Amino acid sequence: MKHFFFFMICLALAGCTGNKQMDASDNEACDYLDFKTPGSYQSAGIQMVTIDGKYKVWTKRFGNSPIKVLLLHGGPAMTHEYMECFESFFPQAGIEFYEYDQLGSYYSDQPKDSSLWTIDHFVEEVEQVRKALGLNKDNFYILGNSWGGILAMEYALKYQDNMKGVVVANMTASIPRYAEYNKVLRSQMRPSLLDTLSKFEEAGDFFNPVYTDLVVKEYYNKHICRLPEWPDPVNRSFKHVNQEVYVMMQGPSEFKVGGRLLHWDRWNDIKNIKIPALMVGAKYDTMNPADMEEMSKMAPKGRSLYCPNGSHLCMWDDQEVFMQGVIQFLKDVDAGKF
Repeated sequence: MKHFFFFMICLALAGCTGNKQMDASDNEACDYLDFKTPGSYQSAGIQMVTIDGKYKVWTKRFGNSPIKVLLLHGGPAMTHEYMECFESFFPQAGIEFYEYDQLGSYYSDQPKDSSLWTIDHFVEEVEQVRKALGLNKDNFYILGNSWGGILAMEYALKYQDNMKGVVVANMTASIPRYAEYNKVLRSQMRPSLLDTLSKFEEAGDFFNPVYTDLVVKEYYNKHICRLPEWPDPVNRSFKHVNQEVYVMMQGPSEFKVGGRLLHWDRWNDIKNIKIPALMVGAKYDTMNPADMEEMSKMAPKGRSLYCPNGSHLCMWDDQEVFMQGVIQFLKDVDAGKF
């Protein structure tokens, strides 16, 4: 039995070395899986990147390809975990990508210095990550969802010369516009529910289990993720959120934007994003899908993707439409067809 097991290992290794009978798809698969991270040992693509000379942020690389995508999660201070669904689609499309926990998030360092939690600092963090991963204007794309979409827009406005394209998923370019649309969605709730929510909010009791349960049941399940049972990666990401950073930047509730992002507005600056830009909206999103379409028209090289069955996490609840549209965009830009 030992000899048989050893033979099977040798056979598998030979498949990605010198077998002349391999077809093109086998070669492509082996090339895609031929990637390493720096150091004296390999750790499944995981690389801890040093930020500001003293902090560590977690990244994980998948694949080897001319198309290289850095995923920016939402929150702020959620985790990469809810973006693990890309693992089921990008490898099949031959797209190299990086999962990444931003500073303050669960798998990265979580310093207590409140001065770190600013848009400008997060933008500079992304730039440090880009350099550490060896990404450049010939191959580098960013895909940001929710808060990650804010970060993607801000990074593109400052560093687009280092990029080939950007995907902004489910994030309008204006927090005031988001707050106004939030009122529209809230007005669709039944009056008795609104009265109950208002009592908790007026008392500042945002973390009362009754309030949070109502928000999840009546709002999140309709506008954040519409799947009847939330996927494990999504649940893990919510479990691991850094509430201190989230509240400081976003505010205490989806209904009560009140943090450092309160007045953020880049609506009139989208026209300055000159690189190819895909704006993703969804019918049931917390962001107005009409905003996402309008932003695609304002960007000189913009494209719109609409997910008719999706919500804020349409990468999960309208997965085929989302993934096909994103992959097509990336391949069109890479092929010079955009």
